[in-house]
Amino acid sequence: MSDKKKKVQQINIELDENVSGGEYSNFVVVTHSPAEFVMDFTRLLPGVAKAKVHSRIIMAPPHAKSFLLALKDNLEKFESKYGEVTSPAQGGFTDFDVKPPEESLPN
Repeated sequence: MSDKKKKVQQINIELDENVSGGEYSNFVVVTHSPAEFVMDFTRLLPGVAKAKVHSRIIMAPPHAKSFLLALKDNLEKFESKYGEVTSPAQGGFTDFDVKPPEESLPN
């Protein structure tokens, strides 16, 4: 390995006041095409059969993979500090039993 230090570009990220509060989501529909991944974030409410998309994120496949790895890394850090997070598939909760109809996927 050479003695050259890897140059790291720093960027300033601006957080506008209108988005700083965030958007709560407890359900996401992920679809893809050969060129992009589309993630539609929604909120499911008890007794309501319809969910409105509150945010749509579109990523190129390499960015989607980077996002996956960053999320995995952060989940591992979270679990090392606070304990394991269980998913419905692990039996920690009852399965959500929620799936959008194939013919009505948003993209």
